This record gives sequence, structure tokens and C-alpha cells, in this order.
Amino acid sequence: MNARGSAHSRRSGVGVTRRGLLAATIGGSATALAGRLGRPFGVPAVLGASTGPVKVGVLLPYSKVYQQLGDDITSGMVLYFEGVKFGAGGRSITMIREDEEIDPQVALRKGRKLIENDNVDIISGLVASPSAVAIRDVVHNSKTLFLIANAGANVMTRARRSPYIFRVSFSNWQTSYPMGKWFYDNIARSCLVGAADYAAGHEDVDAFKASYLAAGGKVVAEVYPPLNNTDYGPYVTQMQKAKPEAIFVFFAGSDAARFVIQAAAFGLFKDARLAGPGFLVEEDVLPAQGRNALGAYSSLHWALTLQTPENLAFTRAYRARWQRDATVYAMQGYDTARVIVEALNATGGDTTNKSKLVEAVANVRFTSPRGPISFDPETHNVIQTVYVRQVREVGNTIHNVVFGNLGVFKDPGA
Repeated sequence: MNARGSAHSRRSGVGVTRRGLLAATIGGSATALAGRLGRPFGVPAVLGASTGPVKVGVLLPYSKVYQQLGDDITSGMVLYFEGVKFGAGGRSITMIREDEEIDPQVALRKGRKLIENDNVDIISGLVASPSAVAIRDVVHNSKTLFLIANAGANVMTRARRSPYIFRVSFSNWQTSYPMGKWFYDNIARSCLVGAADYAAGHEDVDAFKASYLAAGGKVVAEVYPPLNNTDYGPYVTQMQKAKPEAIFVFFAGSDAARFVIQAAAFGLFKDARLAGPGFLVEEDVLPAQGRNALGAYSSLHWALTLQTPENLAFTRAYRARWQRDATVYAMQGYDTARVIVEALNATGGDTTNKSKLVEAVANVRFTSPRGPISFDPETHNVIQTVYVRQVREVGNTIHNVVFGNLGVFKDPGA
């Protein structure tokens, strides 16, 4: 966990203004007096419940393979909340953090803790899809607003969707399906596919294959190393035996760094062009991958080098605050915090009326660092532009450069 972000949210999040404290005191006294008189009296009970801090449960990985992703999402959230002085709708905002540990059972236990013990108003975060699926029923049954800041499991906004769940990030279909036809038209008519062997990896590959095969492409082999793998040698050897023209693979976090470095050492990219969803070569892993990643193509809803006023402002502010470049995960955290703030402003800080809070989130739309976004009214999945990028040298550094727009996509919700 980023120590600076943690310290700041504790300092900024728990403070209650003198006005808020006075309102809470008045509300509590009126309620007590009403009880003694046996009839309604004074301010409505909802006022007393809506004057303290809004508690935002942040359930993210702060350890293991996706630790950096959790840190980046948190840093993005803190940056936006700092910009509004950790307040919205007349109330202060506090973040209560828990480590999901990339373990569904841990996520479920900690999700229950946030809802039942900490009494959070909103839950946000979740990087791993199995963890998001694990807490779905707890969130739905408790009518707790849940803003997914990363986990792309298609089912969360399809068969297991809930009126209380919104996804600010992407669906796994959304980041890979748009790439299939473009890949066929511009990269190779046959390819090998592969991924980390878990839900997200298979969903990304399946989405790519759906559009790639429909365009006329041929898949020559499929390879699925385990999640959090350290030795890719045997799997790279399998890939080389298939002699592919190109490969489309899904890896993220430290898995992505290790795969690209080891595959390059084995000489895989000398004969096969590399492509995948943007997480494969995102800014969190590019420094480790270095020149091994040069030339890789990817599809994603954002890039550090995206030249829009909103993205330039965000990336400069992020670097000034954290002394490192933003990543797609940081951007998703930033936007998640903005959705929370805009919804609270729309409800005047009232988090007790669940239907109005859900309606407020459903109506949020703005121009993000990634471009214009809104929520699909049926699925509650984000609607956004998907770009095609390539890893190139930019001055003395290496970054993903956007050179194509694949269009605006919403998850089909089937």
C-alpha cells in the first residue's frame, strides 16, 4: 500500500467539520427526545444518518501479483478526492481499505467486514474477477452500492448483474473483442492465443477469438500458463513449436512483466508479432519490460500519451502528486472517485435512499481522461472508446502510443 496515500486518507477522511458535528448532535438529541415523547419530533432520522463522513470501502490487492494495480487505483482515487478536499454533497469522505489478496474467500470475508462491521456506504475496487464474483451476493442482498474499479468478469454486468453494481473500468469482452478484426486486417491471418489460466484470461481470449474468427482468422494453438507464474520457459517453447505469425495473449501485473521478458529471451518475438489487451504492456510493467516490449500492439480504453486536455491535466497532476507516471489502473481509480463525488453531489450527500443513490450514479456522465464515458442503463457497465496502441520510443522513454480509434463500445450484456 502506498504509505503517503494511506496517511492522507486517514487524515482527510475522518475529520468532521464543526457544522457537521453540530448537525449530528442536534439530530441525536432530537431523536432521543422523540423517543421519550413517543411521537415524531425534530429533524428526520435520515438527517442524522447523513451528516457524518461517507464511508467508502476500498477492497483492492495490496500484496501478491496485482499489488501495484491496487496501489495505482488507490492513488488515483486519493488524487481525485484530494481535489475536492475529501468532500461531496456537504459531507466528508473517508476511505476504509482492505487487501483482497487475489483470493475470493478473503475478498468475501473482508467485503462482509466492510458492510457489516464498518457500515460502509459504498464499496469500490476489486482487481481480480473471482473476488468480484465472490462478493456479489453480499453486496446485492445488503443493497450496498458497489463500484468496480477494475475486475472485468463479464458476468458481473450480465447474468449476475445487480442494480447496485456499476463497473467504471471495462468488461473483459470490451477490451479484447474490438481488436480481433483489426488484428486480422492489419497484423496476421493466423495466430496463437494464450493467457493466464483464470476467468479474465479466458474471457479476453474468447472475446478476441469471436471477432478474429468471424473476420476469417485462424487460431493455430492455445497456451494457458497458471496465474502468478514465474517460469514461462516451457510455455514459450510450446508457442514456438506452433510457429505462429503472431500471438495475442492476456497477462497483467508481474505476470505480464515476466512473460514479455522471458519470451523475448527465448526469441519468440523475432518471428511472431506480439499483441494483446493493453494490460500486457501497460505503464506499470513497461519499465521492467523495457525494449523487450517495443513494437507490441494492444487495445485499451486509455493511454498515458493520449493527447486530450483532460488526460494531459490528469497525467500531469498524477506525476506531480506521486512522482511516477499514471497507469490505466490509476485512471480507473480517479474516475471511480469522480463517480462517487458526482453521485453524492446529486443526492445532497444522502446515502440512505438506495434507489436515489443508484439513480444518481446511473445518470453520471463526463469527459474522463480516457474520453467521454457513461453507464449502460441496462447493464451498468461503462460505455467508452477503445483505442489501438503500439509500444514505441518517445524521446528517451518507452510508452504506448495511440494511433487508432476502434470505436465506442458497450458490453453486449448477453
